[in-house]
Amino acid sequence: MSGQQPPPPSTQDASGHFSQGEHSQARKYEEHAYVLDFTPRGKSIKVRGREGVIIQAIGEERLTLLELLGIPNTTVEIGERLYIGREGREKVSSVLGRLEYTDISQSAKNELPNIIEKLVVANEKRFIYYINNAQPITPRIHALELIPGIGKTYMMTIIKERDKKKFENFSDLQTRVGLRDPAKLVAKRIIDEIMGQARMNLFVRK
Repeated sequence: MSGQQPPPPSTQDASGHFSQGEHSQARKYEEHAYVLDFTPRGKSIKVRGREGVIIQAIGEERLTLLELLGIPNTTVEIGERLYIGREGREKVSSVLGRLEYTDISQSAKNELPNIIEKLVVANEKRFIYYINNAQPITPRIHALELIPGIGKTYMMTIIKERDKKKFENFSDLQTRVGLRDPAKLVAKRIIDEIMGQARMNLFVRK
């Protein structure tokens, strides 16, 4: 896909999950990732014989766990947002592959909640779009109810309020609905999906 071409319009399935467009699979490759852990002199668990600056990270767009190879003598910080696109990388030599939750270090697991919340806040518009457009999955279950902390009462209030006026941001959502820390709730859902504890994924793309 050429970088000069505009992304196709977003479409959604019944849950409000994006199936194409700028919010999902318009890009085949991640362009940014957040550092969860790194080892200056490590060995890859994805590519046999590959050694160096091994970085465990989470992709910003697809929210999948990744193993990266840093450029020699590169220094990175936990929580740092790295460019991992195909051209012009400054700190990353290559993307070695996807990781499962069980593959990442305990330090990475410990950092995951805070870094995912940071990612959610940084991409607020994307997740508010989801809240504004999520639909029923079955006659009895609405996609919004799959987010921790949103039961039927909050779900009905959210739908009522968004029908009046779309939510502008997390603060607007919290003020009008009374839902505390919506970014934390979205982050918790993402963690559940990464850990394989969710029957269906709302946000994480495999």
